[in-house]
Amino acid sequence: MKIAVAAETRDGESRVAMVPELVGKLTGLGYDVAVEPGAGLHALLSDDEYVAAGAVIDADAIADADVVVSVQPLSMDRIRRLRRGAATVSFLPTTTEQDTVRDLRDCGITAFAMELVPRISRAQSMDALSSQALVAGYRCAIVAAGMLRRFFPLNMTAAGTVQPAEVVVLGAGVAGLQAIATAKRLGAVVRAYDVRAAAAEEIRSMGAKSIDLDLETLEGSGGYAREMTQDRAARQRELLAPYIANADALITTAAVPGRQAPLLVTAEMVEQMSPGSVVVDLAAETGGNVEGSVPGEVVRIGNAQVWGGKNVPSQMPGPASRLYAQNVVNILTLMTAPTVEGVESGTFAPDFDDEIVTGSCVTHDGEIRHEPTRAALEGPAEGGQS
Repeated sequence: MKIAVAAETRDGESRVAMVPELVGKLTGLGYDVAVEPGAGLHALLSDDEYVAAGAVIDADAIADADVVVSVQPLSMDRIRRLRRGAATVSFLPTTTEQDTVRDLRDCGITAFAMELVPRISRAQSMDALSSQALVAGYRCAIVAAGMLRRFFPLNMTAAGTVQPAEVVVLGAGVAGLQAIATAKRLGAVVRAYDVRAAAAEEIRSMGAKSIDLDLETLEGSGGYAREMTQDRAARQRELLAPYIANADALITTAAVPGRQAPLLVTAEMVEQMSPGSVVVDLAAETGGNVEGSVPGEVVRIGNAQVWGGKNVPSQMPGPASRLYAQNVVNILTLMTAPTVEGVESGTFAPDFDDEIVTGSCVTHDGEIRHEPTRAALEGPAEGGQS
């Protein structure tokens, strides 16, 4: 069976779904691996490296592939080139890609969405949201340090003492914790806040100070926070305001897949920051944690520069691709039939009784299998989910 590695075609996407060093993992499972020409160039990976790893370069790789792997969803014209019954593995944000989901259904493609992989212990090695959030969190801290026109660390010299920068991080998931750790390694004084009770200890474990607002915690399912009421959100902003006003750099990372990012910081709060301050909003693409942030742009609010994140992991395509490719290898390994008598190795045979397989499946056999997406596109199922 054949796995095709698609070249990304969406503007600004620099990652690739497979890296040469992991091609051997797929060929070791019994697959043939074909890579579209130039698929890895933006991640500084040449076609020759893929060939040396055991892949072939094929401009028409996806046409007869059994499985196509990519970072972003395939375009509609490329979906229509796939053979019926083929499978795709990619990120597939169903709320914003409804036309793509319809095409996948109508063309009889089995589509797996990496962001739908259940957040369970057995699936940690397949959790692409976390691996890419790690990259994004690091990048946010580096952006903040680069934009801020002062040192992050304390410096004591014969000419005097330079005080360290004060950094505030809102959100202590994977991205937030990595931003905290990176800012600390650069020498800043870091304070952080998250609505989840467990986050306080995680923040302190990174060497930062946890901000305690003495508010109800909001533990949700899957390690995410649950939504807060408008009254609680307003009170939270009121209590956070002095911390933000005193910060040299503010980094916001609060987001929940499939939902609009919570508004944590108003423009009025940013206007209280001192001249030269920097705000980095990782959630700008999904509505923004900071009022007025714009994805992919730097805007000025009061005296602060506000950097809006846009496809942030793609800004570091090398490590982001390596981590994502390992997630892809792990999920493909799960979906590959073991070598036993009567079953050929390298057989793509997802077990739909497995909660990881069924949880990440969006379309299969001409149907939409992901119930929230199916309900949004086709209406509620009679008698519940089939």
